[in-house]
Amino acid sequence: GQYVALTYFGRNGAWARKQLPMGATRIVSGKLERYGDTLQIVHPDHVAEPGHGHAPAAIEPVYPLSEGLTNGRLGQLVVQAVERLPELPEWIEPSLLEQRKWLGWREALSAVHCKDSAEVRDRLAYDELFANQLAMRLVRAAMDKRRGTPVQGDGRLTGQLRMPFDLTGAQKRVIGEIEGDLIQGRPMLRLLQGDVGSGKTMVALHALLRAVEAGFQGALLAPTEILARQHFANLQASLSGLPVNVAILTGRDKGRVRESVLMGLADGSIDILVGTHAIFQEAVTYKALALAVIDEQHRFGVSQRLMLSKKGSGVPHLLVMTATPIPRTLALAAYGEMDVSQIDEMPPGRTPVDTRVLSQGRLPELIDGVARHLASGKQAYWVCPLVEESEVSDLAAAEQRAAELKLRFGDQVAVIHGRMKGPEKDAVMEAFSSGKTRLLVATTVIEVGVDVPNASLMIIEAADRFGLAQLHQLRGRVGRGTEQSVCILVRGESVSETARARLALMRETNDGFRIAEEDLKLRGAGELLGTRQSGETPFRVATNEQVRELIGAASADARLLLERDGGLDSPRGSAARIALYLFERDAGVATLRGG
Repeated sequence: GQYVALTYFGRNGAWARKQLPMGATRIVSGKLERYGDTLQIVHPDHVAEPGHGHAPAAIEPVYPLSEGLTNGRLGQLVVQAVERLPELPEWIEPSLLEQRKWLGWREALSAVHCKDSAEVRDRLAYDELFANQLAMRLVRAAMDKRRGTPVQGDGRLTGQLRMPFDLTGAQKRVIGEIEGDLIQGRPMLRLLQGDVGSGKTMVALHALLRAVEAGFQGALLAPTEILARQHFANLQASLSGLPVNVAILTGRDKGRVRESVLMGLADGSIDILVGTHAIFQEAVTYKALALAVIDEQHRFGVSQRLMLSKKGSGVPHLLVMTATPIPRTLALAAYGEMDVSQIDEMPPGRTPVDTRVLSQGRLPELIDGVARHLASGKQAYWVCPLVEESEVSDLAAAEQRAAELKLRFGDQVAVIHGRMKGPEKDAVMEAFSSGKTRLLVATTVIEVGVDVPNASLMIIEAADRFGLAQLHQLRGRVGRGTEQSVCILVRGESVSETARARLALMRETNDGFRIAEEDLKLRGAGELLGTRQSGETPFRVATNEQVRELIGAASADARLLLERDGGLDSPRGSAARIALYLFERDAGVATLRGG
């Protein structure tokens, strides 16, 4: 055998002498480490007398802790909680349970605290995915029972719509899918996925005009003030000369302007309202709202989607647009109640962005390149790194970089970050859009939707710290005009294998759907959807791998319960209700039922 030193520091020495009397035998467990040539355990976790009490377990669970709480104490509390677990009726379809050879819920929850087993973890992840899919199907079933407004346009407005280029085949296909929904008596629930620049807004405008042609109103909602104002300007330009009244309402509009818009919505004189998501939480009354288009889905969750059912006379048709291509498995997990349309073809005349990778050491020559770019009359973005677990904030990194660039480029440089107030951000963006400033130093607030065609260079500093989808979104800010745009990914000196693979893929492809699939393999689902920023991660138990492997079975199981096994009123259904409560998926269902 080999000697192991037990090491105690400070006041713990007296306690150790009590625990380890001279000449006695004890069973000791803790983290074994090498110190020089000897093995040691510093502050053993457990010291037990043979035959007295519980011997230390071979595997000890590790829990996330807050200050003042030890792993041992939390472990004791978990043991007490597990002993009180009730035996619950089974909600998983019996043949699936048999095929997977899974334990029952109570046994699995007990086992997950004392053994490292893939089967046990899969069983509990499946429960969460099943609750998720069942809730989505219940939402859909409840919406299908609601009275929608059939919308049958006559083409008098869509026929006059002036477009910069012909619709692509993909756009025509998606418009057909949307029009097929609009003429139904039940509300549309459709997710429109399209890569940056694929022409989603033109498809949305087509649908909004159909509603106006049929004598109804439409609303287009964006996540931020800047984007709402940009949509408003684009719609006004596209509808110039057409008899369509478009208005804008954001949290900043006050007084008479606000009153006038609210009156126009109530009396029906406003045909299309552009606004921010926030206006849905207020007392805005429409005369006849038939269609709501939501831009940027991941900031507009299920609960907000449900609020739409309280607006207008019937339930409006709902079209949700996202510029983040979402892998099929994740789309099922996050938007399972929705039909999905994909614009998978780019309009003609758009040149793919040329993407290059440079190391941080080549920053001086990169800045010389920026000087040449600005001298030719063009504009550029400089995105500062995400700063993780550091004294320095993202804001400080941006301000420091802006200060350094101002030494070279003076007043041509502006800075924008997430902590700025709305009006301040708008003023900075306005100055950049109009060309007053030429180099915009930013944190990731420019990620979504900002459109400045003259900006054809994007520099992303410390690109290895960003997720693939986020890099793709940022790259989508350039390439908005007809000429060649360039995206420079600046990497740190030492880069992990995962980051290297990410940057190589960015160089290789501009296809957002392929990037999204790869991103799901390389990173967390929450980061893919941008939910780390918005605080709405889809799952607490299931990992990405488990989502990929189990979501299909969970979706099929939820459908079987509702369509074959008697729904929520059957014995399996009453067990499934418990699963909905356990995984906090009951709130959306209750909202839909008005309870």
